This record gives sequence, structure tokens and C-alpha cells, in this order.
Amino acid sequence: MNPSAQIEIDAPLAVVWDVMTDTERYGEWNPFVERAETPQPATVGNPIVLHVVWAGGGRTRSPERITALDGPTTDPATGTTTALMSYVYEGLPSRLGLVKGVRHQRLTQRPGGPTTYETVEEFRGPLVRFAGPGRVADGFRRHAEGLKRRAEQEASRRAG
Repeated sequence: MNPSAQIEIDAPLAVVWDVMTDTERYGEWNPFVERAETPQPATVGNPIVLHVVWAGGGRTRSPERITALDGPTTDPATGTTTALMSYVYEGLPSRLGLVKGVRHQRLTQRPGGPTTYETVEEFRGPLVRFAGPGRVADGFRRHAEGLKRRAEQEASRRAG
């Protein structure tokens, strides 16, 4: 099972991207990742430690490494703008080959439309079922909803 979430955000993709990459402010809006520690500005190759809050209130730290930070790019043929942030899990289960994971967060905006946020964790390894894919999916849903609220507020603030 690859946990995922998707949501439409009524904000320009550039605004959503700014919120996503401002990891120092996650605690203000993100109910799933209350803190993300990484050198600033975040760059490919940086370690990033995610402080995760599960729906039931439990907490964990998830060591990751940023593998993609492809800022907003517009295809001249279609006018569609996209962006991508990815990171790979580097915790002990990964180093032992038991649970591997790569999380992708994609943004897409067609001309005149909302921004679509999609996230998926590509899990593999013999102990994936113990990694809690269901609770990860719930966290991704909460993360997406928080991102939507924050980006829409930010877009409104910038427009006003």
C-alpha cells in the first residue's frame, strides 16, 4: 500500500510552493508534521528530520533526505505549471533494508484553475505493513487539509 492524499487549493501554485518549502513555519499550520528540521534554505541533499504527530496523539521523528526540490516551472505549450518536493526515508529500518520509503509532493496548476496538491509515499520492503500505511495516509490527508487552509489564507492576504 502506498499512502496518498490529494486536494484542490484555491491559490496560485507559487503561493502553495512557498508554504510547502517554508519548513520553519510548519508548526503554524501542519497538523501532521509539527516541525521539519533542515538547513535553510532547504536544498537537494539536505537532511530533514520530520517531527510527526499521529492522529491519536503519538509522536515520532522521521529522518529523511531531500531528493528533489523542483520549483514552479510552466510548460510553454500547455501553460500548466508544476513543482515537486521529494525526500527519502533514512531511519534504521531503511538502513537495514526492512522499510524503504520515498515521499513525493507534487503541485499542478492549469491556466486559470486551482492548484492540485498530490502526495504519495512509495513504500517497499518486508516490514512495510508494520510502518502503518493507514496512519500515514491519515497524516497525509491532515497535512493536505492544513496546506490548503494556509495557502488559501496566504493567497488572500497577498491579494488584499
